[in-house]
Amino acid sequence: MSHRPVENPVDVVGIGADGWTGLPEAVRDVLRAAEVVLGSARQLALLDDSVTAERRVLPSPLRPGLERELATDRRLAVLASGDPMWFGIGATLSRMEVPIRVHPAPSSMSLAAARLGWPLEDVEVVSAVGRPLELVHPAIQPGRRVLVLVATATAGDELRALLTGRGYGSSTVTVLERLGARDERISADPGPHDPLAILAANCVADAGAVPLPRIPGLPEEAFEHDAGQITKRETRALALALLAPGPGQLLWDVGAGSGSVGIEWLRTHPACRAIAVEPRADRRARIAANARALGVPGLEMVDGTAPEALAGLEAPDAIFVGGGVSQDGVLDACVEALTPGGRLVANGVTVETEAVLSQWHARRGGSLTRIAIQRAAPVGGFTGWRPAMPVTQWAWTK
Repeated sequence: MSHRPVENPVDVVGIGADGWTGLPEAVRDVLRAAEVVLGSARQLALLDDSVTAERRVLPSPLRPGLERELATDRRLAVLASGDPMWFGIGATLSRMEVPIRVHPAPSSMSLAAARLGWPLEDVEVVSAVGRPLELVHPAIQPGRRVLVLVATATAGDELRALLTGRGYGSSTVTVLERLGARDERISADPGPHDPLAILAANCVADAGAVPLPRIPGLPEEAFEHDAGQITKRETRALALALLAPGPGQLLWDVGAGSGSVGIEWLRTHPACRAIAVEPRADRRARIAANARALGVPGLEMVDGTAPEALAGLEAPDAIFVGGGVSQDGVLDACVEALTPGGRLVANGVTVETEAVLSQWHARRGGSLTRIAIQRAAPVGGFTGWRPAMPVTQWAWTK
């Protein structure tokens, strides 16, 4: 939290690729009045000589450096690319509770939508600047348009390869470089491009492509898993409905196995967070691979066995216990850790775990449900029902 006085806000100035000439005169006056101007080396070089302020390159690491820069009463301006509140430094300062006065320029997303003729409200936006390109996976849906911010010169080819691997090889990818500058370039040609670019993907599913929607209940085939160590899709969908994912909320996936519950939690909204607790290294490797392949590489993992591995973790808004229900102290630790209003869902398939869940239901209330799934399968020349092991599910809200 910043202690900078409200009466001395930081001026956050958006500047486009057209540089000083693209700024309104009132915004130029803001920069001329500043005593210190922070920005990238590229942004600072765009300023006119009439700006006499001390020019400083943004510090790295960013947040601790900003705290030092803010500990002054000098008039401070910070440069940003385009709209400072759109994946920009303005958003960072706002989260730090710094008093700011924002002077936005058109964002690169607005310019890209204008050049393409795409209604911006119908477009999915993903930032892969300093983040894995796999984050785009949840946005790849039939008929959808996606704008991806990138910072590497090979990202265009990488996105084309990602789309082809998902069964969307018929999609078009347009590269938009240096939007707003005199030398801006828009091209569908593969090959290297300006590192700071926008990639526009018009998603077209090939014949036979398997859609992977954001709603819970992906098929087991969407995950790498070892036999039995995955919550079946029907049971998983029921569990996630009770866990009730919300933007910004944190899930513990205890005894994560393949990571399917935590991964589907994260796919519901980009701001969701999850920690997978799993003691086996081979399963943690599968969880990491599944998280990347399904577009949520930010899934955190903890190496350890509950309840010991839960000590010191951030208090969760929801907990799923898919393994270790009968382990002494696991449910006690989970119940204690939940935030008020937090949701707990625990599954069991053995007589022993069912007994434990029945006891907790008797003590704490909530709901106790037995889930029996049968799937049609060949029986000789006919079709019959093959039952999966029934699952006992205890759900409770703190």
